[in-house]
Amino acid sequence: MILNKLTPEEEKIITGKGTEAPYSGEYDNFFANGVYTCRRCGAPLYTSDSKFDAHCGWPAFDSEISGRVKRAPTVDGQGVEISCAACGAHLGHVFTGENMTPKDTRHCVNSVSLKFIPQSEMKKSEIAVLGGGCFWCLEPLFKQVKGVSRVLTGYAGGRTANPTYDEVSGGATGHAEVVKIDFDPMMATYRELLRIFFDYHDPTTLNQQGNDMGEQYRSLILYADQGQKLIAEDYIKELTANRVFNQPIVTEIKPLADFYQAEDSQQDYYAKHPENAYCRVVIKPKLEKFMASRV
Repeated sequence: MILNKLTPEEEKIITGKGTEAPYSGEYDNFFANGVYTCRRCGAPLYTSDSKFDAHCGWPAFDSEISGRVKRAPTVDGQGVEISCAACGAHLGHVFTGENMTPKDTRHCVNSVSLKFIPQSEMKKSEIAVLGGGCFWCLEPLFKQVKGVSRVLTGYAGGRTANPTYDEVSGGATGHAEVVKIDFDPMMATYRELLRIFFDYHDPTTLNQQGNDMGEQYRSLILYADQGQKLIAEDYIKELTANRVFNQPIVTEIKPLADFYQAEDSQQDYYAKHPENAYCRVVIKPKLEKFMASRV
């Protein structure tokens, strides 16, 4: 994970779990439109719509962006600490039962732990292009992710211009079957998409996923910019260091050149053919496991 360099004061609060003085933070009496991100790792945490004036001396929010804030009992067991779910940065504490908003929740957050991104500077959409075996398998998973607006199946990473499904399946084009994911980076981060990607395919088998064999089924990340490249490399280093897989990761990382959209017959394949044997035996269990994990 790529972490921003912190000042001594930021370190004291973010890693040392300190608390800034009340009414001293830059976001206490601040109500512009935008998104509040983690100062250490940049993950979006809160939207301006959830911010309210609690008259407590610290920024207050009555809800977080789903899945972005982790709760844990304080050391003395008397309260609930909140931290960034992505990097563990200390944010502050959460309180309930105060009846300050209809949600009856107050995230009391240190301004030092946050960085505000104005609405005018927010990226509305990014793309991620990933190959992890048959694209029929990945497409329905990513369509369930909040913040993803579109998923297309296609071909990329090879030599042949405008390839067909039959040509790619023949293995002579150099292309892999991939999905192109359009997503709102403030709702679904690139790192989150990579987590799903690595959770639902085997990145240790070269040119193979299960019974699907050939370079068209290779594990592949095609980055759209240098930021995505660094995040992908960093994520693979984490997986390796934590020994998540028993074998070395062979996922190829290369720049995105051309993406060729697959034929209409290859789009929404699972939705169109749920009773197909491959869909029932291979795709359906993955999708059911994925949906269960999102509850």
